[in-house]
Formats: sequence, C-alpha cells, structure tokens
Amino acid sequence: MFYDKTVLDSGITVITEPMDTVRSVALGIWCSVGSRDESPVDAGMSHFIEHMMFKGTPTRTAAQISESFDRLGAELNAFTSKEYTCYYARLIDQHLPEAVEILSDMVVNASLAQDACLSEREVVLEEISRYDDQPEDQVHELFAQTLMPSHPLGLPVIGHKGTVSGFDHSAAAAFHARHYTTGNIVVAASGALEHQAVVEMVSQQLRLPVGPRTERVHATPVAEPGLAVITKDTEQAHIVWGVTGLPAYHEDRFALAVLDGVLGGGMASRLFQEIREKRGLAYAVYSYHSHFQDTGDFAIYAGTRPDNAAQVIGLINSEVDRLVNDGVTADELDRVRESIKGQMILGLESTRSRMTRLGKTQVTSGELLSLDDIIERLDAVHLDHLHQLAQQVFTTNRALAVIAPFGEDAVAHLM
Repeated sequence: MFYDKTVLDSGITVITEPMDTVRSVALGIWCSVGSRDESPVDAGMSHFIEHMMFKGTPTRTAAQISESFDRLGAELNAFTSKEYTCYYARLIDQHLPEAVEILSDMVVNASLAQDACLSEREVVLEEISRYDDQPEDQVHELFAQTLMPSHPLGLPVIGHKGTVSGFDHSAAAAFHARHYTTGNIVVAASGALEHQAVVEMVSQQLRLPVGPRTERVHATPVAEPGLAVITKDTEQAHIVWGVTGLPAYHEDRFALAVLDGVLGGGMASRLFQEIREKRGLAYAVYSYHSHFQDTGDFAIYAGTRPDNAAQVIGLINSEVDRLVNDGVTADELDRVRESIKGQMILGLESTRSRMTRLGKTQVTSGELLSLDDIIERLDAVHLDHLHQLAQQVFTTNRALAVIAPFGEDAVAHLM
C-alpha cells in the first residue's frame, strides 16, 4: 500500500504518503463541508468561514498567524469547493510540528469575532464584485446554475452579495459548530514524514468537538435543456456549453477523461484544432469535466468575438455530434491515454499534488487508487466503450451559458 491511514478514537482520519526523495511536507486539514451543504440563507458561508480561519484565535492575531508561517519559510493557503474545504501548508520537514500546531489552532479556535466578521465580509463582497467583473470566470458558475437550477451544486461557492452581507459572529459560529466536528475532518500529508509521528501530532493538537460525519443528502439533479445569457458590454462572448457528467467514483470516469482529452483537452484536441487552429475563431477553447459525489458535469468553454459566437457554438455542436456518431479513432485513444498518464505522473512529483489526492479522495469517501491501478484502468478503456459512453453522456439535455453584448435571441436557435 502506498499510503498509511489511521482513524483516531475521536473520529478524525489521518492519511499520509511518504516521499523519500524530498525534504518538504505538504499538510492539509480537510473538512467535508462545501457550498452544497449550505441553506439558501447561508449561501457562501463555507467560503466565508475559510476566510475567517485566518483572522485570529484567542492566542494569535491574524498578523501573528502570517508571521509564524513566514518564519517557517512556509506556504499557507486554503480553498473551498462545492463539497469540501481545505487548509494547507507546504514547508520544510523539520517545521512540521509547528505547522500542525498553528493550523490546528486556526481550525479549532478561530475567534470569529464580530468586528473581524464585519470587516471580512466586506473583503468577500469585494471578491464577489471582482468576480462579476471577470466574465471568463463568471460564465462557468452561470453554466452550473443553468445545468442544475434546483440542485445546491448549481449555487456559486462564493455566495451572493445578499447572503454574505448578513454574515456575522452568530451565524459563523453556528455554522462552524455544526460542521467542524471530528467525523468531518481528514488530515492528509505527503513528503518527508513518518506516519505515526503525524498521528501523534494531530491527536495532541487537533481537538475539535467529537461528532459523527454529517449526513449529506444525495440527489441526482434532473437536467433540462437550459439557456442563460447575461447581456454585458464585453469585448468577447464567453461561452460554456455542457451536459450532466458522471459521479466521482463511477467506473466510466477514466473513459470520460479520455473523451475530454479527445474533444478539448489540449492543443491536439478536436475543438482546439477546428476552432482555433483551422479557423482562428478563439484564443481560448477547451473542455473540462467535474465529478461530485452524486453527479458531475462536462463542459466546453470558448471565448470569441461577439459576431463569431453563433458560429463557434455551431462548431461545438458539430464536433460533439461527430464524436457521438463516429466515436474516437485508435490513434486518438493512444495519444490521449498516454498524455493523461504523463500529466498524472508529472503531477505526482509534487508533495502538494499527492497530499491533495489523498485528502480529496478520503474526504469524499472515494476509492484511493495507486498509480499502477490508475494506469490499469486507463489501459482497459477501448474504442467501443468510448463510443457507447459518448452516446450516453452527450445525448442528454444540453445547457448553454453565455456572457456577451447580445441577448438570448442571438443564440437560442443553437440549443
């Protein structure tokens, strides 16, 4: 086994992977709470709590937290997704005990003081405004809302101005108490470490309230054909076309990764060659897929001049239909499969990438595969399998999200 795993008596899971050739450690405290776990009135609270963890504890100010990691020569950061929140540090191995202590203090003892809440919510409101000014980012959330309008996965991680404006100490403390319990916590680490030493550090420092893992309601969203256009004075039309994908640990997820690579996963992909190289209609055009515990999505993004938008959407439809009708060639399968393997192996040379793989898989109750297992699953993908999956995924109801200086009537006929 390439990793070691211990579940503490408290319910916290500690999972580590040693790397003998490095002198650093990547450490992450993962909590199984994200935007999908929020109610309409606290939309954005997971992300807000992430911010507040850096604002001080009874024994450390926000400045002292930052200064402590500076002295360690460490990287400190956090992120929130639709299904989890992670607080992580990357540092020299000899400073691991200090990092565990400081991160634990932040997560367990965050003050969530009223004055800090009022100040930080203004920061988040500015972040939302900045996000609204970046249509190339905003259009992806618009797509999620269009594809899953009645599902919490369709809500933006960052929240809304209307909800964030009401966040205060009381709301933050209640949310923290509800979700930051031992059953929801995974500590993942990778690098120059010894598993039992990490277990002992976590046992001593990460003293959260004991509680079981919070039950998450799983409900597969019902996708319907959807079109959303935000009319905005932009230089480009920002387009996201997509369909419902596969859940995180579906047996066909490796085949879907190959379809992604064939369609829009790189410079040799069909969409890049057809839309950018052959026709010069876009600088950025690519596809991506996301997996969640009970569903997923597959999306294609393109940015183009407004008068080219209808043509680009038509080309996306044509390339998807060609994939559905004709499948993938043997050469494409071989090329993309080897590309995925190479990118994966290169990524695993990073302590942070390995830590992220451990933590994300564990916090979402997934199957943690070795590199050899993943390669075996990829090698098992065959042409007939890809054709069948393309017919299954891309013939479902399609959603289209656009931010551009025109209205729905300019693209409605392309749905």
